[in-house]
Amino acid sequence: MIKLEHVSKAYSAGVPALNDVSLNIEEGEFVFIVGDSGSGKSTLIKLLLKELEPTDGTITINGRKLNKIKRRQIPKFRRNIGVVFQDFRLLKDRNIYDNVAFAQKVIGESNRSIKKNVPVMLSLVGLAAKYRSYPRQLSGGEQQRVAIARALINKPKILLADEPTGNLDNNNAWEIMKLMEEINNNGTTVVVVTHNMEIVKAMNKRVITMQKGVIVEDSEEPYSSILESTGGYQDED
Repeated sequence: MIKLEHVSKAYSAGVPALNDVSLNIEEGEFVFIVGDSGSGKSTLIKLLLKELEPTDGTITINGRKLNKIKRRQIPKFRRNIGVVFQDFRLLKDRNIYDNVAFAQKVIGESNRSIKKNVPVMLSLVGLAAKYRSYPRQLSGGEQQRVAIARALINKPKILLADEPTGNLDNNNAWEIMKLMEEINNNGTTVVVVTHNMEIVKAMNKRVITMQKGVIVEDSEEPYSSILESTGGYQDED
């Protein structure tokens, strides 16, 4: 589903943000990407969205090489990728129904389909009863649920989540991660960038650890097994 072959990304000056990274993520996987600030995680997400172009190497998503996608084709390419951010990025002047519906209007979905699809998606994230509420009337966890509904409304094959629990308390963070696990169980490939090692340790998924632009560990086995064999995760701090 996602393949990087010797991918590097260098900005105008300094050490490359990514340096010769190769990576395979299979269809239906749930993967955590962890690492300190500056390790290259955000650059990786931007490359997958084709917001940035690699300096070297090849990125393939769902069978398509990104360097073959022309600028005018990018919006269509991104329909297969849902994205959730730490800061929610909701439209403050629209209620949550309209926030989710907006993603369908962008791709030209009919009003009839929108009226059918949005309530279903709001039910999935547990917010059907609050469809008329505005973002300011919701808790942080509820706003993130709206963001997830918006990311999923067009039925993407991949969900990218960049620090989705960063602004949430522990209870809401766990609820969001349980929701993402449910989404993954329904067949969506999920990639989560996070600093929340408590969640990573508990969920027993594949974990890719990055440092200074390179992958230093890729654990295919459940994370709890790694903790047992290594004596626990050790922060560099």
